[in-house]
Amino acid sequence: MDKYNLETENDPVVIVISTTGTGDPPDTARKFVKRIQDTTLPPDHFAHLQYGLLGLGDSEYTFFCNGGKTVDRRLQELGAQHFYDTGLADDCVGLELVVDPWIDGLWLALREAFLLQKEKEGMSSNDDTVSSSLSAAPPDMDELNLSTEVRNLKLEDEGVRSSDVLSQKLVDIHLASSTGDTEPSLVHSVPPISQSALNIPALPPDYIEVEFQDTHGENPHPSSLISEGTAFEVSVTRAVRLTREDAIKTALLLELDIADTMFDYQPGDAFCVICPNNVSEVEELLQILGLSEKGDYFVCVKVKQGAKKKGAAIPQHIPARSTVKFILTWCLEIRAIPKKAFLRALVECTSDVGEKRRLQELCSRQGASDYTRFIRESDVCLLDLLHAFPSCKPSLNLLIEHLPKLQARSYSVSSSNLYQPGRLCFLFNIVEFPTCPARPVSRKGVCTGWLAELVAPLLHPNKNTSDAKGESPSTEKISIFVRPNNTFHLPADPSVPFMMVGPGTGISPFIGFLQHRQKLREEHTDWEFGETWLFFGCRHQDRDYLFKDELRCFLENGTLTHLKVCFSRDSSTAEVASPKYVQEVVRLYAKEVARVLLQERGYFYVCGDKKHMADGVSDAVVDILSMEMKVDKLEAMKTLAMLRETKQYLQDVWS
Repeated sequence: MDKYNLETENDPVVIVISTTGTGDPPDTARKFVKRIQDTTLPPDHFAHLQYGLLGLGDSEYTFFCNGGKTVDRRLQELGAQHFYDTGLADDCVGLELVVDPWIDGLWLALREAFLLQKEKEGMSSNDDTVSSSLSAAPPDMDELNLSTEVRNLKLEDEGVRSSDVLSQKLVDIHLASSTGDTEPSLVHSVPPISQSALNIPALPPDYIEVEFQDTHGENPHPSSLISEGTAFEVSVTRAVRLTREDAIKTALLLELDIADTMFDYQPGDAFCVICPNNVSEVEELLQILGLSEKGDYFVCVKVKQGAKKKGAAIPQHIPARSTVKFILTWCLEIRAIPKKAFLRALVECTSDVGEKRRLQELCSRQGASDYTRFIRESDVCLLDLLHAFPSCKPSLNLLIEHLPKLQARSYSVSSSNLYQPGRLCFLFNIVEFPTCPARPVSRKGVCTGWLAELVAPLLHPNKNTSDAKGESPSTEKISIFVRPNNTFHLPADPSVPFMMVGPGTGISPFIGFLQHRQKLREEHTDWEFGETWLFFGCRHQDRDYLFKDELRCFLENGTLTHLKVCFSRDSSTAEVASPKYVQEVVRLYAKEVARVLLQERGYFYVCGDKKHMADGVSDAVVDILSMEMKVDKLEAMKTLAMLRETKQYLQDVWS
């Protein structure tokens, strides 16, 4: 919006747009989307505009590529024309499956759009002979200039590829003779890729310069790096393990003291925790980079003089001056799955010819399936790569250029401010990444592992953490900021019934819902309250049944009308096997689900895992609607879509 004026733009416009939240455009596009959605704009407002659009999304989520679809649809309504077909890339299967061919086709489409534009501007002497003269006659200066423009846009892609192809034939012979392995792995390839000439991406131009200074100074506070809102430093006042020692996953409930802050929330909201990278991983990275002795040195990060990268700037999440250790601990997502452009840059930092070739394969067009299998699906990070390819020695500036911002982690609130004033609770499983061929060591989640370590004294107060008087250990502090959810809230009208589906830690927001509802019932005895349903599931009744006692209390005092539970790993002695999963239990109450949703215009909330649970629940609801309304599946799907649209069917899910 601020850089380009589409109202007068006559050149082809290329739009690349992701999707966030529940099908929303990203923050950087909201102003633009709001502007084009102005209903007073005439239908020919963008009649002069020609564009190509690439949408990025994840089909794991309901509103796939909705950011791109919204912009595309609205531009069409306002008279804009495509000069190139829209591409919708899916992160679920690998963005590059759509992105790579889309980019390949873009150059030809741009060339044709430019030529057509020059033709319209009267640069050609004879409109009828343009197309034939282009193929038959030698190219004129205009066409040569256009070819040059497009070639520049391609970042000298072809030149890089052809030179790489020549050099790789020698490497092929070396690799073929040096290994007898028949199975591919992260570090090893097999024919045909090991014997193929490769198309690899252009080398991204470097643009960051790091100047080492002294050890004097102070690092900024990590909360100063966030741009999403006001951060609050709060104390962790309580930590409880909700699962038994022998449970497959470890669930922790943490309580935060927000009494002296302006932090405000509603049940159903989420909030973010600002977390650091693992200390030992940072130390390991410093060692591999040869910076162990310089970890506490302050560095000044600048844009390289004469940098070829267009619009080069210091990333916003990198302070102008801080220590090396601070940058690797608080600023960069060192666990990020490396993108192909990063692999391409790492090739240049690798001295071993075999390792160099394998990195080239992994970022090449021919190595797309190897990249998906050994990097994406294996959750490989930079440290794993540096262990696998020991001759690769990247510089700090390369990491700053290619690693994304260390994101704050989002959690659902598991409490009610009405029920527990000045307190905020949240629930999480400690995420575990087991060892695999590409990852020789197991790891815990960046944030959940850090939080678990942080609150260990609260979980085990007797293990040398109390003084002689038996006082509780000192409280740890964490920085948080609110991430309000505009839709996943209790119905405004308390008489409206609602159903909640939340297996495992998906129960988190519903504990807040029920606490809030209990308090409202106590304070407003004359109000009418609708019925409440909770469908909960876990593996074992005696190991990971979260909030078992609290749920029994809610049931006994009437806050919760119906509680339906299932246990997926407990063996049943009954003649008819009990349902193992919440989606199966939901199906048992088809008439009640249809009544609440259709007749009583109630709400249906789903929270938890997207792929294995939420999709199964929505399939169950579609089947229920089809059966109870006596319509076909397509009609039932339309009804569910309408319920989503009217915010009666709401999801808070993760993949």
